[in-house]
Amino acid sequence: MNETVGVIVYTKPNCQPCRMTKLALDKQGLSYTVVDLTETPAALTYVQDELGYSSAPIVVIDDHNHWAGFRPDLIAKIGH
Repeated sequence: MNETVGVIVYTKPNCQPCRMTKLALDKQGLSYTVVDLTETPAALTYVQDELGYSSAPIVVIDDHNHWAGFRPDLIAKIGH
């Protein structure tokens, strides 16, 4: 199993792209942390104000590698 340190998936409830993103990460055997944006106001502020995203999911690898939405192409590149 590949261990990718620091992968964070910011999600919200009943979000189909969020669910698909987590399934794709699981399929790749990647470890990640899930943060619910509806339960963590500081995280919502971070992804909106610091990263500039307005829709979930937001996947953050590091300060320079992050994206919003279901992106299986980018998920496949993690750990390679």
